[in-house]
Amino acid sequence: MDTPIPVDSKLPDVGLSIFAVMTRLALEHGAVNLSQGFPDFPCDPELVDAVHRHMRAGENQYAPMPGVLALREALAAKIHRLYGARYDPATEITVTSGATEALFDIISALVRPGDEVILFEPCYDSYVPVVRLNGGTPRFVTLRAPDYRIDWSEVRRLLSPRTRLLIINSPHNPTGSILEADDLRALAAALEGSRVVVLSDEVYEHIVFDGARHESLARHPALRSRTCVVSSFGKTYHTTGWKVGYIAAPQALTAEIQRVHQFVTFATNTPAQHAYAEFTRTRPHYDDLAVFYREKRDRFLELLDGSRFIPIPSRGTYFQLLDYSAISDEGDAAFAMRLLKEHGVASIPTSAFLYASEAPRVLRFCFAKKNETLEQAAARLRAV
Repeated sequence: MDTPIPVDSKLPDVGLSIFAVMTRLALEHGAVNLSQGFPDFPCDPELVDAVHRHMRAGENQYAPMPGVLALREALAAKIHRLYGARYDPATEITVTSGATEALFDIISALVRPGDEVILFEPCYDSYVPVVRLNGGTPRFVTLRAPDYRIDWSEVRRLLSPRTRLLIINSPHNPTGSILEADDLRALAAALEGSRVVVLSDEVYEHIVFDGARHESLARHPALRSRTCVVSSFGKTYHTTGWKVGYIAAPQALTAEIQRVHQFVTFATNTPAQHAYAEFTRTRPHYDDLAVFYREKRDRFLELLDGSRFIPIPSRGTYFQLLDYSAISDEGDAAFAMRLLKEHGVASIPTSAFLYASEAPRVLRFCFAKKNETLEQAAARLRAV
């Protein structure tokens, strides 16, 4: 038998993601899957028709490396309409193969060995591994239940001459919290005079509830000049499987990001880009998205009335945190597994988003589901 070649892993403590694990187990156990963040209902059939139309028209070869120009122009117009910010579509917008690639490109372009990166935990699970792959050191600010607000004094304490990047996410996955105008002012004041770049993950920008306004960092001039804003068509148009995202950033930052992007995917799906360009220009679906998901959130919470789970307010995203401390004192991973196997509902333990602090007794549930899916899941949760 051949002797295996030893591999010195760059990520020795990283295995299969909890999202993939829970989805696989949900299938095996016939559980209602509220774990991974994707809809179980179809996208607009006219969007599918638009992709087919562009395929038949011959738009099937490589797109330009930064993205189809018509899409970048449509995005520049949309960002200006929503946030008053002007980005040059030729030099300041990059279309990527999903927001996850966008995050990888930005971190890889900017973080070098010895650099520090400030993150707010719980945080999306791809941030930390990419920071580590590039030799960076994560520094964590903990967001605490129930409001998960940022302690800006803690941010100022962590800032140092080694800080290169600060990664922020609003609306926030997994907590559903959002940044407010005061937060942007505090961030701008904390970074004034520094060399720190901000990565602002805004993939849920159109899913903000109860009359609140999404405070994009593109809206704030002092922050815009140092910020790479990331967003995603998948969250907006119910097309997570198409994997198309984008970055809006000042020209100098964009040039560095595109140096990486060209060697990661080079270009992103061409007919999908043309279809999104059409819809971004003529079908601003995102104007109604908050109402659509607010109704789903409220329906899910109504269905949970009478259960022993305690909802933590969700102000954005399509996720709902539920506190199970009245049910069990188990750790969140153990309780999530028991909930799946014994009660038939798949969720995500918030410990999957934590690195430096202890997990509360809280699970994340996705409500981007058909009403009948939510009804089935809630009936099972009420019985716990």
